[in-house]
Amino acid sequence: MKVLVTGSAGHLGEALVRSLRAANHVAVGLDRLATPFTDAVGSISDRRLVREAVTGCEAVLHAAGLHKPHVATHSPQDFVDTNITGTLTLLEEAAAAGVKAFVFTSTTSVFGRALTPADDQPAAWVTEDVAPVPRNIYGVTKAAAEDLCQLFQHRHGLACLVLRTSRFFPEDDDSGAVRARYDADNAKVNEYLYRRVDLEDVVSAHLLAIGRAHAIGFARLIISATTPFAPADLAALRHDAPAVVRRLVPGYAELYASRGWEMFPAIDRVYVNARARDLLGWQPRYDFRAIIEALAAGGAPASALARRVGAKGYHAQRFADGPYPVD
Repeated sequence: MKVLVTGSAGHLGEALVRSLRAANHVAVGLDRLATPFTDAVGSISDRRLVREAVTGCEAVLHAAGLHKPHVATHSPQDFVDTNITGTLTLLEEAAAAGVKAFVFTSTTSVFGRALTPADDQPAAWVTEDVAPVPRNIYGVTKAAAEDLCQLFQHRHGLACLVLRTSRFFPEDDDSGAVRARYDADNAKVNEYLYRRVDLEDVVSAHLLAIGRAHAIGFARLIISATTPFAPADLAALRHDAPAVVRRLVPGYAELYASRGWEMFPAIDRVYVNARARDLLGWQPRYDFRAIIEALAAGGAPASALARRVGAKGYHAQRFADGPYPVD
């Protein structure tokens, strides 16, 4: 199978190209940056480049785009040009080339302000039925690109699946308060409870989506580690998350104590991946329990693929207030 992978120099794009090639598929990487995983160097808004790259492809995995770290360093027009116009160009050329499956990497950031319950309310139980309320141009443009995918499925019969991924980057947290209080691995392992996913699991969801897209037609799916929480836990998570975690994963406390780690005192939202597991047959391997077991056995808090791809950063420089400015 021949697959076009956009954003091939990024975390996910590189991982997708690596995995496709390892499985003896032909992966055509497209990115602005020349890397060993990039075959076509240029913009996803360059129609001629896209048309050449997508020729003969059965599927498109569209992982390119501007991200949250770029909000303070790029203009709203930059976001529109890349995330909306670039996606439109890819959809038009994919439809014209007879591509059978188009998988768009979106983000749980599209939910935006819908993820922030009032202080006296339980944590948000976030499924695909929650209506997005984007909080910045990043969320707005990703939501618009999702709608373009739905339009092309309806108007042109192009099978499109939108995968709303939670955090999988290895870089330092964007919150100065989190960086000041928690070791980087500590914070990331905490997040596997409710808003993080391993890169290997993100890749497996994308590859499964290629095969399932035709049967599904169109869907938006949350791609996040399987949470141990249930709706009955949501109220307690807002005021005593450690107690809830001790009840559900008793072994974590001893491991955390041995490392000097802390659980977050409160959790305000929980991403639910049930629909993706059901529709894709997806079986994510890395959840909080699995990470705790791996660490207890002397292993790493991430898959071998995630460690191989490593950190990339989002800017050439480091900023005074952290790894990148936050808008």
